[in-house]
Amino acid sequence: MDWTKTRVMVTGGAGFLGSFIQERLRRAGLPDGNLFVPTVEAYDLTRESAVEAAYDAARPDVVIHLAAEVGGIGANRDNPGRFFYANMAMGLHLIEIARRRGLRKFVQVGTICAYPKFAPIPFNEDDLWNGYPEETNAPYGVAKKALLVMCQAYRAQYGLNAIYLLPVNLYGPRDNFHPHTSHVIPALIRKCVEACDRDDDHIVCWGDGSPTREFLYVEDAADGIVRATESYDDPEPVNLGNGREIAIRDLTEMIAKMTGFAGRIEWDTTKPNGQPRRCLDVRRARERFGFVAGTPFEDGLRRTIDWYRQHRAGGSR
Repeated sequence: MDWTKTRVMVTGGAGFLGSFIQERLRRAGLPDGNLFVPTVEAYDLTRESAVEAAYDAARPDVVIHLAAEVGGIGANRDNPGRFFYANMAMGLHLIEIARRRGLRKFVQVGTICAYPKFAPIPFNEDDLWNGYPEETNAPYGVAKKALLVMCQAYRAQYGLNAIYLLPVNLYGPRDNFHPHTSHVIPALIRKCVEACDRDDDHIVCWGDGSPTREFLYVEDAADGIVRATESYDDPEPVNLGNGREIAIRDLTEMIAKMTGFAGRIEWDTTKPNGQPRRCLDVRRARERFGFVAGTPFEDGLRRTIDWYRQHRAGGSR
């Protein structure tokens, strides 16, 4: 793909992952004038008329659809209907209008919340349909998984070159550190840093610490998505991760140590654990478009903690 002659719309491009996608596209040669990022204030992508207007303004050859309504376990539990509707509606309209406009390529970024609750470890793309997702985030995961079916159906019937990517849990600078809507790494970083500031003798964490998670540094994720956009053109979904998992208890102890929090870690077992394990089979990404994550976990955590300490100032950051 010759980025110098390509027009790209990145939904969610002003967000956490989107900001790194923008940087990666520019490094690949995409001119600023060829990049369009529809803001949530100007374009409500859950409405078909707003999606039409975004396509009119962008005139894209390629759409990378990152925009989502999402959060941690608490946010998913509080907003199951909204998360299903918003994510389903955005994808539905964006893919349908991509078909009408004869788009060169549509990149749908999905979620590993779509995997069955008890999928074999590591998660292989062929196991995506072998069970129901973990209950606390099932509406979000099912909506995103339905868009995989839509991409494959539109490829089969209309010839739309739509691909589907499944990034594992992301982390890194510029993440969402809001106490209610953040995911586990930024939530733990904020909790530990604030406990250090107050000289607290303990912190309280959800669940029992036994679940495992895999994490992908945000710059690595951006690289994988752009690589796939450039050279992957098949209907099968593709995992993006690094293939390594860590228990939440071990992660919490690691973040506590790296932030300087030396107090007690208490586990509130009245709160849900979420999915028992998450770890991806990442062979397909390596074999199909040469993606291998390159950032060591400890290095990525250190950069994320440093960024938070430098930028936090009340509110959500």
